[in-house]
Amino acid sequence: MTFALPRLVAAVFVALAMFTPAAHASADPVPDAFAEAAAAHDVPRDLLAAVAYAETHLDGHGGKPSASGGYGVMHLVSNPTAHTLERAAELTGEPVAALRADTAANVRGGAAVLRSYADQAGLDAAARKDAGRWYTAVARYGNAKAPEVARLYADTVYELLGTGFSAKGVTVAAQEIIADRGPYADVRDLNARDDRNGFAAADYPPAAWVPADSGNYTAANRESSHAIDRVIIHVTQGSYAGAISWFQNPSANVSAHYVIRSSDGKVTQMVRDKDIAWHAGNWDHNTRSIGIEHEGFVNDASWFTDAMYRSSAALTRHLCDKYGIPKTRANIIGHNQVPGATHTDPGPHWNWTTYMRYVTGGDTPEWRTTVDNATAGGFTASAEWKTSAYSGQKHGADYRFADPVAASDPAWFRATIPSAGTYQVEVWYPADPGYNGSAPYIVATTSGNKTVYVDQRAGGGTWHPLGVFPLAAGTHDVVAVSRWASGTGLVIADAIRITRP
Repeated sequence: MTFALPRLVAAVFVALAMFTPAAHASADPVPDAFAEAAAAHDVPRDLLAAVAYAETHLDGHGGKPSASGGYGVMHLVSNPTAHTLERAAELTGEPVAALRADTAANVRGGAAVLRSYADQAGLDAAARKDAGRWYTAVARYGNAKAPEVARLYADTVYELLGTGFSAKGVTVAAQEIIADRGPYADVRDLNARDDRNGFAAADYPPAAWVPADSGNYTAANRESSHAIDRVIIHVTQGSYAGAISWFQNPSANVSAHYVIRSSDGKVTQMVRDKDIAWHAGNWDHNTRSIGIEHEGFVNDASWFTDAMYRSSAALTRHLCDKYGIPKTRANIIGHNQVPGATHTDPGPHWNWTTYMRYVTGGDTPEWRTTVDNATAGGFTASAEWKTSAYSGQKHGADYRFADPVAASDPAWFRATIPSAGTYQVEVWYPADPGYNGSAPYIVATTSGNKTVYVDQRAGGGTWHPLGVFPLAAGTHDVVAVSRWASGTGLVIADAIRITRP
């Protein structure tokens, strides 16, 4: 039953409502959603945001699911083998429909699921304050079947905490965190180059080899059984680790030969070239093509980085040369161009002009320089920085190492920057369990020094991106490794690379 209010009283209520907190809520509710969910479930706010950024770049995609059935900025999953969406509903009491489409509800659901994993891992109130202690919970949140993919997922989240990021009004500053990998410390590191045999991929040496489930592709003997005359470009509609995990899921009934990461162009091979991946939705095109998946979502251009384009183009060029595929748009096509296709990838944000220029050989950066610790005039450090050639993951003949101390004592890399502008900065270091879990790299930008933290226990033997920074022109110290680091592990200074695309 309802009662009509007198007009004057009703008017007062309306006027008061205009000044209530709800009416004057934040113009950008996404940051508030993370702060409130983190407080409600006692999850570190920055960690919660990093999980979301790794999954979706904080884009809920209008409540539409990812390729593996994940919803919202927190990628709450509902598929035959993973049910974090339903679990979030149980934990929060939120309707599933709200968890799919409402950002605040979705973030609360993700926080609740993450907290439940922390509880199962035995984190008490004190331990929950340390983001580094959440590693096992984060690894579980990725729903990976294989331990190495779970580690890949968690490492991605912790790398984001070390570099910092900003999206959708949410800013996470670069921070010093020592990740406690627990049972994942001895699991294969898919970010690192194996000292003995590269990344252990049979067909494309720069790629890591992580096999798809045998029920998600057809074993064959191409090119004896079928000619290979196509490369098909896809977008994962999900994260890099998520796509790898999905292709390993026996219920997926889908796969691709290769998956490429957005941030740095890392490549994972999941189906041998000779075998037929199920990626095109058209059997004839499956039998005659190589499928390449690219991390991201078709409606979000932020995923399509220059590093991804260059890495993918190098792979496509390799495949074209190996199998005699013409380097033309008639033979290098999007999933949307496959006859009968119901998919739209790679979508309107994919830059075919840039990509094909890279494929046909125009992939040389506008400018690039590499500075090794042995480069004459390019490296300066105190006598406390010793020299070693111990690791097979080193760049060049050797590298430098020093104990951490409560003082900077930086080892500087000097470079000649041709003109003021924005440059990508990458670092190379050998990895070892005895090295530092949060080594501070300092970049001298035009707006002051910026610090990024890198876990030198993992991801060694390859170029690791620190980010894109504004640099001044001229010859000067550009990147340093500081000894002022937490933990007891040695701090390593090996090589840097600076690129203007």
